[in-house]
Amino acid sequence: MLCEQLCCQDEVEVDGEGFDTFACTLSYNGAPFCGFAKQPGQLTVQGELERALATIFRAEVPIVCAGRTDTGVHALGQVISFDLPKGAMETKGTTAFLRSMNALTNGAISVLTVERKDAGFSARFDAVSREYRYFICDRIAAPQFTAPFSWHIAHQLDIDAMAEAATYLIGEHDFKSFCLAASAIDKPTCRNVQEISFASTSIMGEDLLQITVKGNAFLHSMVRALVGTLVLVGRGKREPAWIQEVLDAKKRTAAGENAPATGLVLWHVTYDSLS
Repeated sequence: MLCEQLCCQDEVEVDGEGFDTFACTLSYNGAPFCGFAKQPGQLTVQGELERALATIFRAEVPIVCAGRTDTGVHALGQVISFDLPKGAMETKGTTAFLRSMNALTNGAISVLTVERKDAGFSARFDAVSREYRYFICDRIAAPQFTAPFSWHIAHQLDIDAMAEAATYLIGEHDFKSFCLAASAIDKPTCRNVQEISFASTSIMGEDLLQITVKGNAFLHSMVRALVGTLVLVGRGKREPAWIQEVLDAKKRTAAGENAPATGLVLWHVTYDSLS
């Protein structure tokens, strides 16, 4: 996804003197963007945010994100951090800053809050956990209102079987089978998944299956790979215990296909209370 693994650009090192650190919470509809990370000639969330910051403060302001989402992946509670020269935000004013950010960025982005943080705070490295939610419509008729934010599967899923399969994924494991193969080369692929839960929800009168996935961090496309693999179990194509074989294989080809990006939302990022 922007990667679900939450790997962002390299941190920008500052000595803290002469700078104030800020964090913003934002939401966005991922459909128009080629992911979060800035790419030459492409519309990206990072590109829009940094362009707006440069306009407001008349200087380049690099940002760091909690989780770099892929093309088409949405966010409800994405967090970014950045440094400004001391006093710059006070001169502008936080209310005016939020108005300017929302006016200057693509309409699919909403900058919700801005907060001053301790020097050295990183939206990426200070995050304790990330929560993603994936939405599926598993009925014959396609949804109308939630179609841009869900995966339509015209087959009723066996949620009990999916929940049993998910138990094999809880805890710390090598999730190499669940990430983009190229991104795993010479990189650690162990992650700690704290929760995978299933719930029925209704949005604008349309019934959806909500899959919540929480973990310390995620690999590239990991959540979509997890969901796609669990759906195979839910459709009766694999038994729940097959998940252990997928983990043991440590090969991307052992797992199911990635679930479509449209159903995935970076829901919330948790930080230590001292951050």
